Amino acid sequence: MATQLIEARRGKITEEMKQVALIEEIDVEKIVRRVARGLVIIPRNVRRKEMKIIGIGAGLKTKVNVNIGTSTTYVNLDMEIEKAKIAIKYGTDTIMDLSTGGDLNTIRRKLIEVSPVPFGTVPIYQAFIEATKKKGAGIYMDEDDIFNTIELHMKDGVDFMTIHAGITKDMAERITKNERVTGIVSRGGAILTAWMLHNEKENPLYENYDYLLEMVREYDAVISLGDALRPGSIHDAHDYLQIAEMLNVAKLVEKSWEKGVQVMVEGPGHMPLNQIAANIKLEKTLCKGAPYYVLGPLVTDTAAGYDHIAAAIGAAIAAAEGVDLICYLTPAEHLSLPNIEDVKEGLIAAKIAAHAGDIVKLGEKAMKKDLEISKARAALDWNKILEMAYDTKRAKEMYHRFSTAKGPCTMCGELCVYLLLSKFKEEK
Repeated sequence: MATQLIEARRGKITEEMKQVALIEEIDVEKIVRRVARGLVIIPRNVRRKEMKIIGIGAGLKTKVNVNIGTSTTYVNLDMEIEKAKIAIKYGTDTIMDLSTGGDLNTIRRKLIEVSPVPFGTVPIYQAFIEATKKKGAGIYMDEDDIFNTIELHMKDGVDFMTIHAGITKDMAERITKNERVTGIVSRGGAILTAWMLHNEKENPLYENYDYLLEMVREYDAVISLGDALRPGSIHDAHDYLQIAEMLNVAKLVEKSWEKGVQVMVEGPGHMPLNQIAANIKLEKTLCKGAPYYVLGPLVTDTAAGYDHIAAAIGAAIAAAEGVDLICYLTPAEHLSLPNIEDVKEGLIAAKIAAHAGDIVKLGEKAMKKDLEISKARAALDWNKILEMAYDTKRAKEMYHRFSTAKGPCTMCGELCVYLLLSKFKEEK
């Protein structure tokens, strides 16, 4: 199978590369070179037909991902479909289905149907859950269960998958003796750790990575190398286990490139503000510029109910420092399965963070919208201002909160600076 990576190495310009170049306003030859080096990925399973094409990586706008999906305690497919639709409406770049409850195959297929953007999953969840149902416990799943589930997801059209191949048996044994505040917070990482400790075997995703690459290449899916040992609290950031896994992941990135498979790297998690830049530089150095996908990061552990804000603060810094894909967090993080409104709030916070970072990363290209809205404000062009808002409906409601009249907003009223100085402008 000729993947985007393989085609780029041959110097072939694919339709997908042309679309990315057009959207990003970059010369297509630059896109080809970056794809060939693994610096840019174009997630599109060959089984997907009509969908939005995006690029993720060096020199491109920072993208945002929305997680949706059922839980083991609450299953409502209609709500998850509405979450996907609201995410598309408010401009998500990618969607991931993290479902753990209900008919997982039906849920995944229905969500792909309503998601015309790159779609991701974490196959190890389903392999573990089905082993629990069929064999009595998830730790009884075997390697075939894992790889068959991965292939099933790709057959359904999944464009990118979180694969926790960087954690090894040695690390799993060490975590039980480690004095981390929050231990393992990655579900996939916890599943594989439990499996390795019970079966006294190496991580099958690590041990059989070459086989995995052959399978993934057939669909031109993207491997998103999961951070099983990401810090779940700011106190655990950059400990031995996190760095040890990243060193392993760096080797897997190169293996992926050797086989012509597109790959990106997943990152934290929870991290103090002053460590974010160093973390991104570390990943970009060790993994030779492979696209980096981070969850936030959250810069404090105290923001329950407002974790989308804590994450947006970290995400803005991360984007400015070179992160390529941001996974949103919602106000419900650490508390509950998010509802539809939580998804919207989390997505908008992450999009603002991504754009703020792009102003630093991409300069004037990213500032075009800021300039346009600033000119509209100076002209009191409320139609333009409200039209350009991330949530036009909410912005309109706020503008008309205390008055339905047009003119200055009710914060400044007749003392609006643009009204005060308008006479002098006219005279000039």
